[in-house]
Amino acid sequence: ALLGVLWVQWGWPVALAMLAAMAVGFVTGCVYALLLNRLGMPSFVSTLSGLLAFLGLQLYILGPTGSINLPYDSPLVNFGQLLVMPHWVSHTLAVVPGVLALALGYRKAQRRQAAGLSSRSLGGLLLQAVAITVALELVAYYLNLSRGVPWMFALFVGLVVAMNYALKRTQWGRSMTAVGGNREAARRAGINVRLIYASAFALCATLAATGGLLSAARLATASQQAGTGDVNLNAIAAAVIGGTSLFGGRGSAYSALLGIIVIQSIASGLTLLDLSSSLRYMITGCVLAIAVIVDSLARRSRVSHGRA
Repeated sequence: ALLGVLWVQWGWPVALAMLAAMAVGFVTGCVYALLLNRLGMPSFVSTLSGLLAFLGLQLYILGPTGSINLPYDSPLVNFGQLLVMPHWVSHTLAVVPGVLALALGYRKAQRRQAAGLSSRSLGGLLLQAVAITVALELVAYYLNLSRGVPWMFALFVGLVVAMNYALKRTQWGRSMTAVGGNREAARRAGINVRLIYASAFALCATLAATGGLLSAARLATASQQAGTGDVNLNAIAAAVIGGTSLFGGRGSAYSALLGIIVIQSIASGLTLLDLSSSLRYMITGCVLAIAVIVDSLARRSRVSHGRA
């Protein structure tokens, strides 16, 4: 992402700079996968060493100034700070999830009824769709009272929806879950485990580079603080608190979204209460520990009941 910021500052077209930065992330993920698949290096060690190396490279590139500012007339900064949806677009998009939930839920219920299985009632599906629509419309209304809903937020939600569809509705996603649940069983079932690991590393690194670019666009700068502090803790905590299992085989993109909302709600609430950052760290750590304990107990329960 820092390279993308540099290229934008040097006059490269924004789209080309973003693609180049994401390509660097993709290559980095492939290197991590190579270290795991070929050399057997634990993924935690390879990614941690890569993080330290890139932080050092970041300090070297930034030099004595410690930061690189993006031009405020750059399209990247405009996208990150200024571009918001028209009100009618935000309200229209807020209706879409409820309609899709109703349509997909009704289709699933019809298939289950045709197979002689129990299914959700139409009233329950309608209630769920109305609740989702009302909640999203309230969020859109509240944001439109000020500047409006940023297009960056729409991009983020679109990436979450796309990733959740890929993980839940495609053969690749099912293979990913199978490898996470039991690597040896997945290998014996004919899944290319090394390819799945490679795709996971490459995709994660590419999305991380994309997130770095969006962060730089939001702040209009890249500084020595980028990627430091509690970023790693929040990334892990968001996934775990949202319901993604540390033991593998369970989770979704929506889980990470839910975890992010919880983490940021805690941080914002403590900031509004004017409490110190030390309390924020302690409370976030306690929430993370509780989430891991609940996940461990739930996994133990599934194993005891033969559902693991």
